[in-house]
Amino acid sequence: MLCQLSINNFAIVRFLELDFKAGMTSITGETGAGKSIAIDALGLCLGNRADANAIRPDATKAEVSARFLLNDTPAAKRWLEDNDLELDDECILRRTISSDGRSRAYINGNPVPLAQIKALGQLLIGIHGQHAHHAMLKSEHQLTLLDSYANHKMLIDSVTASYHRCKTIEKHLHQLQMSQQERLARKQLLQYQVEELNEFAIAKGEFESIEAEHKKLANSTALIELCRSQLHILQESDDGSVESLLNTSISQGQDLENYDPELGNVVSMLNDALIQVQESSSELERYLDGLELDPEYFAHLEQRISKAMQLARKHQVSGEELYSYHQTLLAELEDLGSDDDKLDDIKQELQASRDAYLQHAKKLSQSRSRYAKELDKQVTHSIHELNMPKGKFNIAVNFNEAIITPTGCDNIEFLVSTNPGQPLQPIAKVASGGELSRIGLGIQVITAKKVSTPTLIFDEVDVGISGPTAAVVGRMLRSLGESTQVFCVTHLPQVAGNGHQHMFVNKSSKAGKTETSMVALDKTQRIEELARLLGGDTITSNTLANAKELLLS
Repeated sequence: MLCQLSINNFAIVRFLELDFKAGMTSITGETGAGKSIAIDALGLCLGNRADANAIRPDATKAEVSARFLLNDTPAAKRWLEDNDLELDDECILRRTISSDGRSRAYINGNPVPLAQIKALGQLLIGIHGQHAHHAMLKSEHQLTLLDSYANHKMLIDSVTASYHRCKTIEKHLHQLQMSQQERLARKQLLQYQVEELNEFAIAKGEFESIEAEHKKLANSTALIELCRSQLHILQESDDGSVESLLNTSISQGQDLENYDPELGNVVSMLNDALIQVQESSSELERYLDGLELDPEYFAHLEQRISKAMQLARKHQVSGEELYSYHQTLLAELEDLGSDDDKLDDIKQELQASRDAYLQHAKKLSQSRSRYAKELDKQVTHSIHELNMPKGKFNIAVNFNEAIITPTGCDNIEFLVSTNPGQPLQPIAKVASGGELSRIGLGIQVITAKKVSTPTLIFDEVDVGISGPTAAVVGRMLRSLGESTQVFCVTHLPQVAGNGHQHMFVNKSSKAGKTETSMVALDKTQRIEELARLLGGDTITSNTLANAKELLLS
């Protein structure tokens, strides 16, 4: 429930702080006084488009804040909890506009994107404007009204999810079909490339291995000469090989150790060096014994590495990458080979998803037909009360599988007959302006009773209605106010008199500046205001008496 609204420097309002109560609140005032300004300001607070022109001329910033009690609004409380914005059992929305046109939004003191304040606002307030009945002429709005009345959110969510799944699969199928020729050409190229690489059949790590072996054999003569030279130095040199020199050094070291035991470590290290030299010599001898000069094997290696380099250049990869490139082509060829199977699978999946969509859509359509009959009776009864005693109202729900939309396969049409013997026809073709406004008002009030929004605003929805019909409208809104907080901006005393409370909007000018104010009226003031609405500038005892009769509280 909206319990407080504060407005600073918005339009012709300098400052307003309004406290509201439950029930129906009538809002009246002279023409041009700014009765809708508070609603416009509230709309801004709920996420409507901000405009720097809305700032009061002598100010640099406009600010609007609204405080709501959430005891009767579990959906809004859950939303706040889900977004980590909860504040006990109340909620404060605030919006500011600076002179450069920039605006900022806050929920419970936390800056938030505009989309969040809009999402929350839909759970707190529903606004019905004076031209709302014109939107009722559009099929999509008729569908929205029926779904709102029937509370079809879960069913529509299921249909929408199925719809998007169908579209995703259709897009995938289309992409595969469009690229089928490209894939065929790619497949033929891959088959040629893979056959060539299969024939060469390079193994993992083979290139590195044959490259090392080729390098060794290409330098085998030099390797033999260097190995023999090393052996000569280590073992066979006439000038004293390393091994003989170490033996001599060890012998002398042993003599030194006899003179001084502290030199024993030197002898130990020399012995270790001798062992290393002898092992090195043995390793070189084994290497020489195993080194073979095989011209045929060398030619084979040279041919293999040459072919590998040729294929690597052809495919613009390095020799080391040739094996992994071959495996990549094999995998791609295998995937392309399975695309035909994929097409069949996707076609089957698409058909299954369409069947699921139609199942959800039929379930939604059946529910719409059921609630349409219920709404037919209520709206027909409502327009009878609104001075259309012979009127009939009917909602045609036509299911068409060719109509595939996120909201189902239904074509909705509001049909009406306003005179006896007249067949039901589309509402846009039959209803006059006054009749349309009465039918629209009846539907708005009926659907509002079914919607969980705790606060509803009706902004001059009674335009085109007068006399006894206006009294019925007032009683309908008051009845709605028994369970829902209702604000009604009106110029009709028969409607205003039904309010549980009454607020008056006044515009005054001082020092060349215009300012709008809004005040709550007591019982005496309400009678005077109703009398003004009845008689205009001249208020007589008769108009005052009539006003007392209109006042219900």
